[in-house]
Amino acid sequence: MAEIRGYNMPDELYYHKDHAWARVEGTRVTVGMHDMFQKESGDIVFVDLPEEEEDVEQGEICGKIQSRKWIGKLVAPVSGEIVEINEELEEDSSLINQDCYGKGWILVIEASNLDEDLDSLFHGESVVGFVERELEVVEAEKAKAKE
Repeated sequence: MAEIRGYNMPDELYYHKDHAWARVEGTRVTVGMHDMFQKESGDIVFVDLPEEEEDVEQGEICGKIQSRKWIGKLVAPVSGEIVEINEELEEDSSLINQDCYGKGWILVIEASNLDEDLDSLFHGESVVGFVERELEVVEAEKAKAKE
């Protein structure tokens, strides 16, 4: 379990630049929003989930996540067919805040182009640089808001 500047970013996961994490099990990829996303967004109040059996392309917006601060996009980290959604989030979207890597998972994709898609995600040492760059953006936005 890697902790980067106070954010829990598990080593075994892959990360998309738009804040989704991907847990690969064979060709099935479980997707959620990572710890930095859920901490910076604050309380998640609503999740607009995609439909099962929907095909998605890597980088495609397939849902929305609303917090008390703003509305964010859920982006597919890999291409394939959505085979499962976490219906519990419709009743309790705060599961993302409570357990973003466990009960707060969002969907499962049966990947169609896994090897190529994984090459474009952050994994291992590249996650540190990704988090550092994202935090620079967050800090700049906070400074700008104070002006």
